[in-house]
Amino acid sequence: MRSQSPPTLPAHPATRFSLPSSTAKWVLALFALALALALPTVALADEGGDFKAALNEGIFSAAAVALGAGFLTSLTPCVYPMIAITVSVFGAKQAKTRGHAMMLSTAFVGGMVVLFTAMFVVVSLTGGVFGAILANRWVIVGISVVFIIMAASMFGAFELTLPDSVMQRLSGVGGVGYGGAFSLGLVSGLVAAPCSGPVLISMMAVVTEKQSVSLGVTFGMAYAIGLGALFWVVGTFAAGLPKGGRWMVWVKSFFGIVMLVLALYYLKNAFPVLGEFVKNDTKFLLIAAIIGAVGLGLGAVHVNWDDGGVGTKIRKGLGIAGAVAGGFLLVTALGKPKEVSAEVLAKKEQEQRQADEAAGRKSYPALKKEHWGSDLQKALETAKAEQRPLLLDFGAEWCGACKELEAKTFSDADFQAKSGRFVAVKFDATNEDDPKVKETMEKYKVKGLPAVLVFDSTGAEVKRVEKFIPAKDFLAVIEPVN
Repeated sequence: MRSQSPPTLPAHPATRFSLPSSTAKWVLALFALALALALPTVALADEGGDFKAALNEGIFSAAAVALGAGFLTSLTPCVYPMIAITVSVFGAKQAKTRGHAMMLSTAFVGGMVVLFTAMFVVVSLTGGVFGAILANRWVIVGISVVFIIMAASMFGAFELTLPDSVMQRLSGVGGVGYGGAFSLGLVSGLVAAPCSGPVLISMMAVVTEKQSVSLGVTFGMAYAIGLGALFWVVGTFAAGLPKGGRWMVWVKSFFGIVMLVLALYYLKNAFPVLGEFVKNDTKFLLIAAIIGAVGLGLGAVHVNWDDGGVGTKIRKGLGIAGAVAGGFLLVTALGKPKEVSAEVLAKKEQEQRQADEAAGRKSYPALKKEHWGSDLQKALETAKAEQRPLLLDFGAEWCGACKELEAKTFSDADFQAKSGRFVAVKFDATNEDDPKVKETMEKYKVKGLPAVLVFDSTGAEVKRVEKFIPAKDFLAVIEPVN
């Protein structure tokens, strides 16, 4: 939709999309919102999740991030100037009552919700396909280059715009009334693509890595609500908006920094050396935060390129470099296993040894990272010969939940101390086209990742963990296993 004068509206806007009865009108207006609100429940039920599992997977944190991203997108130059015009097009400003205006605005946002939720559900359902592709180093490099190009557009190097013919065609969609408002909401995300596209690509990359339908639904719905919030407020209350200005460019700079952090994050997956020096400890996190804060202070966001001469441009560039470096170090550090001191682990190990002795059980060393094997056949033989239970962890480079298990669960001091009696082996399922990988996954009936199979000392499978769970919950699963 282009910046132009609002079209002339009919005297009675609702008649253009008349419906059989007033009741039917209300039903149509509420349909999109009701559908969207129901989708998270359906998705969670489909995955076998429950409320606690949703919390453990960070659903509410994800919703907050997506909501904020959507709202910030609405403040960019691609979207903000169009709010008042768009509200006029679907007739909210001409509504005779506040309730009528609210329902029109709700129908518009409902269209947005359906569009973005559907997009993210498709991405989450096909995550395994894209995840396998993401295992290729040069594909990752390509994705990083896309993020860098998107960041350059956010910093004003060039403008991303849809072709005029496409914009004109989209401008003709919708109209006055509930049906028109809903239809206009469906296409508004496409009109905002120059600014919403980079943000959506970033979020879709996360959904692809996690392969979670519930996360996809949450991201899509929350992002749409955040993006449509100002449309709803203006349409419902006929509210005026502050004038656009420099602050809209600041929002784009913020997104540009996020793009560059993501580019480095993906490059780190292709070239691990970029993150080998990073540690998840208080000192390193503090240093990373200071670097990021200095970058922001120099002007990564609030200084514009055209504020001055060469000195200003250098200041802006150094600020961006600092903010990106600090953000990348923080994200990478938080994604690594928390550093456990040798003293803490030794204490936990001693406590477990005493508990084993009191129960008359054989004691084993803590299950540290280096104790996980990679030879499945050898691990099976060892477990059988020593009559020990076994942990078989199916993982892949592109599996975010697998990495989360390794970083937060398997690295936990309590988990390591109490799981030492298990023979532990990791099976790399990154290349799903490898005949050996296919054969092994079919043998153990592994349909998706993550998948941690728990076998007792007789070799029988007794438990299976197919999602991220914290160390405490994982211990509750394996402690009864003999």
